[in-house]
Amino acid sequence: MYSVGIDIGSVASKAVVFNGEDIISKVILPTGWSPRETGEKVLATLLQEGKIERQQIKVIVGTGYGRISLPFLDKKVTEITCHGVGAHYFDHEVRTVIDIGGQDSKVVKLDAKGNVLDFLMNDKCAAGTGRFLQVMAHVLEIDISELSTIAEGAEPQKINSMCTVFAESEVVSLMAEGASKESIAAGLLQSVSNKTYSLASRVGVENKVFFSGGVSKNPLLKIFLEKKLDVAIHSSPLSQYIGAIGAAVIGYGKNVLVP
Repeated sequence: MYSVGIDIGSVASKAVVFNGEDIISKVILPTGWSPRETGEKVLATLLQEGKIERQQIKVIVGTGYGRISLPFLDKKVTEITCHGVGAHYFDHEVRTVIDIGGQDSKVVKLDAKGNVLDFLMNDKCAAGTGRFLQVMAHVLEIDISELSTIAEGAEPQKINSMCTVFAESEVVSLMAEGASKESIAAGLLQSVSNKTYSLASRVGVENKVFFSGGVSKNPLLKIFLEKKLDVAIHSSPLSQYIGAIGAAVIGYGKNVLVP
């Protein structure tokens, strides 16, 4: 028997199948305009690609902002709890989770059992999130995946504003003044690391630190964060799935925490 975890984020929806020990199937799709339709599609795709029958699923647990839209869930759990459990699944020594997603960022402090001790979340605007970087990459006329590559080795331009609207104007002005795309890209990543540092310092960072969310795939940002926080930051190829993984682990009955 398996459990399924579904994380309906603002930008991407992730789902995984857990067999009690390992993640045996996973899928990620754009959330789009309808979380409910995406949730149904992500579940169907997950089962199809994993070659799993619906009756083999003992429980489906949902998390993320869109979880309230999914009528087929057996349980709904906050994303903070799921991120804690997901990070604990990867490494029992993790004490701090830094998650930067499409529309929000969060820092979560854990105890030795993966329970959430404290957290802070930036969900009031897109500052320091994947959406911020996506808009800036568009202004630079590059793909968001290229930000880290072109910024490597460049001297960062100082980006004063973290507001997406004002930062966009600032980037346009820097380009007009002759600043290189490389230096601007480095400055943008550094500004996100500064924003994340501000959030993390208010919670208090304890080792080990785990970096999750779609933005965790940016290697240069990880380096900037390590320098700023003065700690090693760990991640995984499955870092973007951490919320869904935590939901699936909770559903299976292992390390069940307060929802």
